Order: sequence, then structure tokens, then C-alpha cells
Amino acid sequence: MELIDLTLIWLVIIGFGVFMYVLMDGFDLGVGILFPFAPGERARNAMMNSVAPVWDGNETWLVLGGAGLLAAFPLVYAVFLPALYIGVFLLLAGLIFRGVAFEFRFKARTSRYLWDRAFNIGSTVAAFAQGAVVGAYIQGFRVENFQYVGGPFDWLTPFTVMTGLGVVAGYALLGAAWVIMKTEGEVQDWAWRTLPWLLGAVMVVFVVVSVWTPLAQPRVLERWLDNAHILWVFPTTTVLVAGYVWRAIRRRDEGTPFVASMILFALFYLGLLISMWPYAVPPDHTFWDAASAPESQLFLLIGFLFVIPIVLGYTAWTYWVFRGKVSEEAGYGH
Repeated sequence: MELIDLTLIWLVIIGFGVFMYVLMDGFDLGVGILFPFAPGERARNAMMNSVAPVWDGNETWLVLGGAGLLAAFPLVYAVFLPALYIGVFLLLAGLIFRGVAFEFRFKARTSRYLWDRAFNIGSTVAAFAQGAVVGAYIQGFRVENFQYVGGPFDWLTPFTVMTGLGVVAGYALLGAAWVIMKTEGEVQDWAWRTLPWLLGAVMVVFVVVSVWTPLAQPRVLERWLDNAHILWVFPTTTVLVAGYVWRAIRRRDEGTPFVASMILFALFYLGLLISMWPYAVPPDHTFWDAASAPESQLFLLIGFLFVIPIVLGYTAWTYWVFRGKVSEEAGYGH
């Protein structure tokens, strides 16, 4: 087993799990973020019906990535939880609020507006918390002897607020593109009108965060200067894909904005990983420093190799069964 780098294998597994969560739960969080701006009650019904069959399955990837992170990289947990306790609490509270809202909204009559607000607030808070956590990871943590020694609010800075708002805008973009693909009529027309503004907001945040990141984490600037001939492919491709989304909006091509928006997120994700590589706990501790014992990694890897195909199969089957357009008349889960 010495010839196999188990840490690298686990990096791929966890990176894939987190990426799947960002893409799959991102658009249904985006639908919640956009909820109060919808043109009416019928539009909100259609929007919620479009994600009702898949939202809980999407969050399976969060559990998978989190469990793998705890097992394979315990140092990350030992530092991240005390450093980001409040941010993670807000994330989980937001997910709970929106989950309860899904179940109660379809039964409520006079109190439906309260569940609409819970769905929107929970989605927005969860998205912002995810972005703030990413920003905190970029700017790094105060660690001594593999223990976090900073304060409970060190994670909350102007930079993390910007990354939090960036994820809110990005998820809203994914949500609007999903609504276009899954609905018709008035709600789809509204989503078409909303999409250009969201694309513009995402690109503005992309530029601001790209310029701000080297100031928040100097190691990123060193990496980009040393590998500029390769790494500049990512921002260039991002601008080209954004242009493609704009072209699809003008042509009213229903499926393209969603796929292209997912590609945008993939580029953001890869750019982040490459910029921060190989640090699991910036600014000093690498993934190999944070890894558990090889025996533990191997034992858990065997189990994950069975679980991941099952989750992929379930996800693919669910999206196949609930393919096509939805309507506001459909009930919970169609």
C-alpha cells in the first residue's frame, strides 16, 4: 500500500462529494433565495414543486463529504469546528428551517406566508454561511500545536462577507436557470428577466474576490505569479463561459444557462482548489499533515467505494423519474 497515496485518493473523493453538493443543493437553495421576488403565489408553487422531489437527496452529498472529511482528515475537523462553530451553526439552522418549510408549506393555508419566509430566510442564511466558510478557509486560521487559538468571530471579516454574498448570488443564478428549465409561462418569463442581473452580480463578485483573495492570503499571490502561464486559463475560461450564458439568454435557449452556470461553478471550484493547494488548514498545514492514519483511510475507503455508486445511482434515477416541466397545480413531490 505504500505505492498508493491514500490521502490523495481521499482528496478526490471528498472534493467530488463537496462539488456535487454545491451543484445539486446550490440550485434548490437558489430557488429559495429567489422566492420572495417571484411574481405571485402560483409562481412560488411552481418553483417549490420543481425542487420538492430532489432537495433532500441533494443534501446527501453534504453528509457524504462531511463524514469523509471527519474520517480522513481529523485535523481539519479539530480546527474548523471551533473556528467556524457559529458559521456552521447558521448553515445547519438554515437547512433545518428550509426543510421544515418544505413539509409545512403545502399543508398550510392562513400561515403559508410564514413558511414562505422560512424557506427564503433558511436558504439565504445557509448559502451565505457556506460562502463565509469558504472565505474563512481562504484567509486561514490561527493554529498552534494543531489546535485553533483564535476567537469565535475571527471567521467574520469583510472578505468572508463578500464571499458569502458571492455564493448567495451564484446560487440564485443556478436557481433562476433551473426555474427556466423546469417551468413555463409567467414564472419562466420572470426567470428569464432575472437571469441577466444575477449573471452580472456573479461576475462582479468574481472580479472583486479574485483581486481581494491574494490580499487575504499571500500564498495565493505567490502561486499565481509562479504559475501564471497555466492558471490564467481559469479566469479566461470563466469570462468566456459567462459570455456563453449571456448569448443563451438572448437566444432563449432553455437548457444552456443551467449547464453553463454549473460549468462556471466548476471553474470557481477548481480555481479555489488550485490556488490553495496543498493546504488543508491554511496558512501552514497541508492535507498530508491533516490526514488520519493510512490504516484508517484504507478501512473507510472500502466502505465509501460501495456507498458512492449507490448515491450516484439513486440521484440519477430520481432526476430521471422527475424529469420534464412542472406546474403550480402539482402537489408536494408531484
